[in-house]
Amino acid sequence: MTETKKVWNENEAILHSLQDDILVTNTDGIILKVSEATGGIYNVKSEDMVGKSVYDLEKEGIFTPLLTPLVLKEKKKITLVQTSKEGKKLLVTGIPVFHEDGELVRVVSYSHDVTELLNMKKYLTDMEDEMERVKSELEILRSRHYYSDGIIATSDEMKRVLQVALQVADVDVNVLLLGESGVGKSHIAKFIHNKSQRKGGPFIEVNCGAIPESLFEAEFFGYEPGSFTGADRKGKVGLAELAEGGTLFLDEIGELSQSNQVKILKFIQEKQFYRVGGTKQRKVDFRVLAATNRDLEVAIEKREFRQDLFFRLNVVPITIPPLRERTSDIITLIDYFVNYFCKKYDRQRTVDEAVIHQLLIQEWKGNVRELMNVIERLIVTSSKQLIEMANLPDQYIHHSGPLSGFAHEGQTLTDILEAVEEQVLKKARDKHKTTTQMAQSLGISQPSIVRKLKKYKIK
Repeated sequence: MTETKKVWNENEAILHSLQDDILVTNTDGIILKVSEATGGIYNVKSEDMVGKSVYDLEKEGIFTPLLTPLVLKEKKKITLVQTSKEGKKLLVTGIPVFHEDGELVRVVSYSHDVTELLNMKKYLTDMEDEMERVKSELEILRSRHYYSDGIIATSDEMKRVLQVALQVADVDVNVLLLGESGVGKSHIAKFIHNKSQRKGGPFIEVNCGAIPESLFEAEFFGYEPGSFTGADRKGKVGLAELAEGGTLFLDEIGELSQSNQVKILKFIQEKQFYRVGGTKQRKVDFRVLAATNRDLEVAIEKREFRQDLFFRLNVVPITIPPLRERTSDIITLIDYFVNYFCKKYDRQRTVDEAVIHQLLIQEWKGNVRELMNVIERLIVTSSKQLIEMANLPDQYIHHSGPLSGFAHEGQTLTDILEAVEEQVLKKARDKHKTTTQMAQSLGISQPSIVRKLKKYKIK
């Protein structure tokens, strides 16, 4: 008896010397033994836990979820994360103890406080998200004015467009680019492709409005030898097949005929097709980007465009604002095009401030493409180094109008831009009843409208 008592006391001493939470229960969940550290973990006295049921302790909120019943059910080692009444996170492991006859008689559990580790994990996750956000912003800032794709992003409106484009570039989601003719939809499409994981693959651009309806299927899907009169004897690989591993850009998608819309929809859904005159089914791996200057929702109402194709393409719509709604880009674009065409034609030209003012107040119905053509014309037709008003085509000279009623002599370009912005805001205020409508019209956020109205003291 004396020897047994000695061993028992020795085991107790060893148990209480451990700094970890150790808890022993029977098969009914009654606590038989606990280490002294256990009470500190759960903010109760260790001796008060002995004799209590773990089920009752869970009801009191001491810890949750229960580990003991899981070990009894599975009859094997189980580990889970437990939460204490104070909100601590504990990594708890339960081990079944078997009698020599194989009967499960005890469950021994021990735990480690992992609150700090989980908080650190959450912190690291938040930091990773923040780093991704900063990385995206750095991408914008690093190429603030010029991209290799020829995109200018000085205005907040274009920065937002590029931000969304960057976010969707890494995922193979269908993107529909919307905007007037000449705003740069194809450039944004190439930008998305070049920033995506498919940048090593081909970028195949299909101008849906330029291919005759009767030839579209043969050009898009290709054809087998001798499939129709005049066909190449060797057959032809279609544009769809050339997009393997890359991006298929369907420009002017709104110009497709109803019959070709059906074929495109089926192709996008199944990513497989037959060549004209062929019987072999071909598969192709590609990402779809589409663009149009039409209002497809209006076209759907007129039954000119299929609604199911619209929904298939319009997963992530990106609207590129017209140039007249992002006047702060015009100065940068002028500078870019002047440098580009001077280098191209080996000329040295600068643009007079009066000319810049006239360019700022244009409607630019052709958007960036129109501005580029005007600058190219000025570079090649001016005989002097300084491009003056006399060089400007008559249709671009306005002596009156809502945006030209301010003096520009002695003003900086920033002053000119702010004057233009103020006039645009006043015009939008007169046209629309609410700041929300103004924001939609100008392609900027409603808080931005409110801030700008306050800046210029426009009621």
